[in-house]
Amino acid sequence: MFGDMMNMMGKLKETQKKVEETKKRLDTVLIDEASNDSKLKITLTANRTIKAIEIDTELLQDKEQLEDYLIITLNKAIEKATKVNEAELGAVAKEGMPNIPGMDLFK
Repeated sequence: MFGDMMNMMGKLKETQKKVEETKKRLDTVLIDEASNDSKLKITLTANRTIKAIEIDTELLQDKEQLEDYLIITLNKAIEKATKVNEAELGAVAKEGMPNIPGMDLFK
């Protein structure tokens, strides 16, 4: 039994290391999102760090319209990045979890 516990602890530490490596890798995964008319383009990492924003000069004439575009497009980009992030980290966590009956957290 003690050996099983040590094995599980080792596997959990290995999984934690893989999760940290995955988080670092997700800093290099870029997500692009654009408004429907492509007047605003946003690039962020899968860890939801904004890397670039391109704004069509036409949008600079109307502050309220630009704000609306930013809110809508940023929210869509963050949603995409979150899905990628959760899928990647969930896969690593599920792979490394010991098989404990009743603990099917990552189905």
